[in-house]
Amino acid sequence: MAATNFNTKNDTYRKLMGNGLTYRIPPFQRDYSWTEAEWEDLWLDILGTLEPDGEPAHYMGYLVLQSQDDKTFDVIDGQQRLTTLSLIVLATLKHLQRLIEAAIEPERTKQRLEQLRQTYVGYLDPVTLVPRAKLTLNRNNDNYYQTYLIPLVDRLPQRGFRASEHSLRKAFSWFDKRLGEYLRKSGETDQGRVLAQFVDQMSDKLFFTVITVTDELNAYRVFETLNARGVRLSSTDLLKNYLFSVLHRRQQHEHELKTLEDRWESMVGRLGSESFPDFLRVHWNSRHSFVRQAELFKTIRSRVTTREQVFNLLREMDEDIDTYLGLSEPELSAWSREAKDAAGYLRMFSVRQPFPLLLAARRQFSEADFETLLRAGVVFSFRYNVIGSQPPSEQERVYNQVAQRLSKGEFANLAAVLGALTSIYLADEPFRAAFADKTIRTTQSRNRRLVRYLLCQIERHVNGPTYDFDSDRFNLEHVLPQNPEVGWEAFSDDEAEAMVYRLGNMTLCETKLNRDLSNADYSRKREGYQRSNFLLTQKIAVENADWTPERVAARQSWMAKQATAIWRIPQLSG
Repeated sequence: MAATNFNTKNDTYRKLMGNGLTYRIPPFQRDYSWTEAEWEDLWLDILGTLEPDGEPAHYMGYLVLQSQDDKTFDVIDGQQRLTTLSLIVLATLKHLQRLIEAAIEPERTKQRLEQLRQTYVGYLDPVTLVPRAKLTLNRNNDNYYQTYLIPLVDRLPQRGFRASEHSLRKAFSWFDKRLGEYLRKSGETDQGRVLAQFVDQMSDKLFFTVITVTDELNAYRVFETLNARGVRLSSTDLLKNYLFSVLHRRQQHEHELKTLEDRWESMVGRLGSESFPDFLRVHWNSRHSFVRQAELFKTIRSRVTTREQVFNLLREMDEDIDTYLGLSEPELSAWSREAKDAAGYLRMFSVRQPFPLLLAARRQFSEADFETLLRAGVVFSFRYNVIGSQPPSEQERVYNQVAQRLSKGEFANLAAVLGALTSIYLADEPFRAAFADKTIRTTQSRNRRLVRYLLCQIERHVNGPTYDFDSDRFNLEHVLPQNPEVGWEAFSDDEAEAMVYRLGNMTLCETKLNRDLSNADYSRKREGYQRSNFLLTQKIAVENADWTPERVAARQSWMAKQATAIWRIPQLSG
């Protein structure tokens, strides 16, 4: 990002609102949505700076602005905070207006009101002599703000307005009431001075980190950078603003804008704004050339420039959203039990690379072929990611290339798709070798679930019964305990540390039996294993008179052979 397109500095609220600067919420930015919880947090923060021993300043976070002239700014992120601070100032002006109407030092109070209004709310344009507000809200909220709140009308109307407009009214009234309480607690007779001092101190002690960019692309890059650093901003809103601006600048009819807004909000509501960028990237990569998240906005901005392209993008997203939600939250889908289980396994593996291909397959294939590919995706991921620990970057590109070809109709059937994925199918020999040497630390709950799943699949393969690996009827048993006591002299300290989380050292054990055995020595554990209903666990007792590093390795090699037969795609295994 060029330095000339990006500027950052810290500014107080007073500096932000001074020097003839104006701020505009983009027409299609989200509506005002703060509630009493946020109002109260902000109010308490402000009061905390006004107390004699209070904090000297309060940090309000990032404010992302877009401007070409450094005089008029579009508020990309921070509109809720700026709008609420404006409402606090307006509530203060309302109290000053009441003092004037009550003839309490009317001249001095009027001077204070006008000075505060000019500084923080609006000013007289020196060229046109037309009053101008310093803050303009979005298309759904600005009329109420400019018509009723800025003029400080006596009775704010309540009927026939949007929910967000009611939120503006309620916020104004809430701060109006808090300011009344603040005045009473102050005990001061010169209330006009107290109110003016309140705004001045608040304005000097609240400060922002202000990031100013010159266009939407730089704004998006700022969002990506801040998100990478843990500051949660909404690139979803930025993309929405761009798409709406495509229609707006082409002067489309209001009903088209309303249709677009309704469809957009429906999708975001189903996904959640934090999940939306990931969905959009998966959707895009299922149809187009591979693009990384950091380049997604730039790519869409260059490819979606007309009214037809905007609505086509929404139509295609509508087509894919159910599949994406099924993969992300399988239990909420209407899929078959087998498909839900397969999607659940991918989620447990923390593997998302197959998603673009699966979206393409859902569009192109029958339900049966889609489910077959979904189950194959579990095998690919188990071999390549879980056991092989192969780098996912190349895998992601292969999935994208195959998804793109499938979307273009280049594959005649499912077998052709599987054949195109050969390069990311870890072959039998390297898979067996990787499995035989695999260590999975079960100190994390995700890893415990993974090993339980793995062992249940092997138990099913060698013995027949199917077990719910999340069942509380059995536990994960470490033959060599995680905290060994006496009776484990066959393992040196280094060997114990290296072997305890080897797959060959783990098995399944009924909950009570697992609890009874705990850290017992192997001879006692062996007696207990003979009583277990799990064949895997019985085999340990039958085949191992003692438990040593060599026996762990031998058992894991046997398990690797079973795994190669379980997680297998015949046409790719030869």
